[in-house]
Amino acid sequence: DRIVIGPDQTTRIADSLETALRIGAGAVLIQNLAGPEFFLSEHFYCGHCKARLPDLEPRAFSFNSPHGACGTCDGLGVTLDFDPALVVPDLGISITEGALAPIDALSSNGGTLSRLMHALSEKFDFSLSCPFRDIPKIHRDMLLYGNDGNPVTVQLKKQSSERQVLEFEYEGLIPYLRRQLQDSNSMYVRHELERFMTSLPCANCNGSGLRVESLAVQFAGRSIADYTEMNIAQASTVLSQVKMVGTGECIARPILAELNARLSFMVNVGLDYLTLDRRAGTLSGGEAQRIRLATQIGSALVGVMYILDEPSIGLHQRDNARLLETLKGLRDAGNSVIVVEHDEEIIRSADWLVDMGPGAGRHGGRIVFEGTITALEAADSLTAKYINREYTVPYPQDWRSGNGDRIVVEGARENNLKSVDVEFPLGMLIGVTGVSGSGKSTLVSSVLQRSAARQLHGGRDHPGECDRVIGLENIDKVVAIDQSPIGRTPRSNPATYTGIFTAMRELFSAVPEARARGYKPGRFSFNVKGGRCEACQGAGVIQIEMQFLPDVYVACEVCDGRRYNREVIEIFYRGHNIADVLDMSVETALESFGSIPRIMRPLQALKDVGLGYLTLGQRANTLSGGEAQRVKIASELAKRSSGKTLYILDEPTTGMHFADVAQLISVLQRLVDQGNTVVVVEHNLDVIKNADYVIDLGPEGGAAGGEIVACGTPIDVAASGSHTGEYLKQVLPVQDRPLVGGTNQL
Repeated sequence: DRIVIGPDQTTRIADSLETALRIGAGAVLIQNLAGPEFFLSEHFYCGHCKARLPDLEPRAFSFNSPHGACGTCDGLGVTLDFDPALVVPDLGISITEGALAPIDALSSNGGTLSRLMHALSEKFDFSLSCPFRDIPKIHRDMLLYGNDGNPVTVQLKKQSSERQVLEFEYEGLIPYLRRQLQDSNSMYVRHELERFMTSLPCANCNGSGLRVESLAVQFAGRSIADYTEMNIAQASTVLSQVKMVGTGECIARPILAELNARLSFMVNVGLDYLTLDRRAGTLSGGEAQRIRLATQIGSALVGVMYILDEPSIGLHQRDNARLLETLKGLRDAGNSVIVVEHDEEIIRSADWLVDMGPGAGRHGGRIVFEGTITALEAADSLTAKYINREYTVPYPQDWRSGNGDRIVVEGARENNLKSVDVEFPLGMLIGVTGVSGSGKSTLVSSVLQRSAARQLHGGRDHPGECDRVIGLENIDKVVAIDQSPIGRTPRSNPATYTGIFTAMRELFSAVPEARARGYKPGRFSFNVKGGRCEACQGAGVIQIEMQFLPDVYVACEVCDGRRYNREVIEIFYRGHNIADVLDMSVETALESFGSIPRIMRPLQALKDVGLGYLTLGQRANTLSGGEAQRVKIASELAKRSSGKTLYILDEPTTGMHFADVAQLISVLQRLVDQGNTVVVVEHNLDVIKNADYVIDLGPEGGAAGGEIVACGTPIDVAASGSHTGEYLKQVLPVQDRPLVGGTNQL
């Protein structure tokens, strides 16, 4: 249409616009004959950059939906790519000395790459013979990522004396490796190249997992990724301060109220230090449980029975009070709360106590006490003796001084660490403490452990960000002992994990009857054909898939859960067949096989860590996290130690009774007595007071943490005034003495 604008043309303009939008599929061009053109659209479309967005829906902000997921990483936030730290593992050597590790894996094309790199060095005047770290960064990036397609002149020498000059585009080592991985049909080449790859944040979405279009949408000046990168305390503060007016206020009011309520629930259960985008797989069991607890608080149900198993996992003593207030709030609202717990403060706060025992495994299973805390203090159970201080966990009068060597982490700044320098003296039991979220696991697991694993064992996990880690040449092995399962199938058990079963099979194959039948050790394995029950394939149970419910395991009807066929069951050693051995407890097996050194050592180690009640064939998926961790400790105890091993444990006292903690401490001290170094991330005061050297982080959690607030002996930390120190004062004689070390210095 062609219109002269006037007050009487409103209806005609509206009709013309409707017609144009219908014919133009939602787009219309308006031309002012005396000025510029205007392009308008009914859709989310930008006339300048020509970007078109779909209608905004909740699914557009979910990385689990194809409508919101980043197309590069499919919503994962990470991509598997070549890691510069693996491509150049040692910055202190030159390229001519082999700084670029993948060159050796590319024997067919390594010469061409080398000639191109020499041509680059001549053109841009830098040396390939100096340490890689001394090459200017712009040239390091050029070597790894290319020269923006600019040609490089290379001289090729023919068989005759003449030289041929050619020009090549240098694409960069890492783009070249990507192309080789994609094009190669050789499994060997692919396997070799994958050694230099690791999971890195997606460059397209910066690790958020969302499409760029979704990240462009902002609320109160921030994208959804900006909010989820905050910890819970920060997000609660920011959202509570948002002010909206008019229609926006009407829309946002109920949503903001719901968000603030949910955030406050998580603050109340001590999770204020967690970031909202924290991956579920990195949460401890206690953190995951408290998140579910916060969900239940928000539902405001009445008349419900809540059952919690070890909710204090990962909580500093200072943070226990908030958890207790939350549990009491659920009780006062008209609910019943049952807590399985070993923490003394929670035990003393309970209205009614039920004490199980008297021992563990076959020695337990009975009610030894029930009543109030006052009655428990006068009872005769093992728990009562620790509660009334009849039994206590002692602490050493003289702490070790170490072997003189040390590992030093310089400039650690991963997550919330504030560029700290931390010293780990070797030949000692080292405790790393601090309030929840202060950076303990980041320092020990992400920085120290991964750096040691990469240098000593070629580990692929990327170490946490720091300047450098020095002193790793003083150890020959790093062993991380966590609470992950020792196996995820019914075939895994303590006997196979510790190596006991290998010696057992060799023992049974040496029995005269077995030799007469020609049975080898493999005949007594339930994992291979020959001796196993083929109905259950040696698992002893049949797995029944329940569709939308968890799988169910039932005993095999053919072998009655014994795993073996009839022929193998007929072979006996000292009155026991191989199936009987798997049904034995550790204590019983020690009585029967204690005279055989190869079997006795791991059995004794299992008993020493308090697992004498476990059966050797107990399925790994039925072990608790604490039991799995102690099986791993026992496996290490049974080995011949070199005396230069670094052991790292994160919250090993989870699920442990006071008596179990005392036994664990003695085991850790044995490892140190052999010359090794043990680093323990822990909140348990009995473990901390037995550490030779304590590194206390804080002063708070999350963004307010990440600093070294005290270090030295437990007595030094108790006198420091930190949160951990205040609680150590209750279990140690504190004297006025100077701190060893400084707050943030070596």
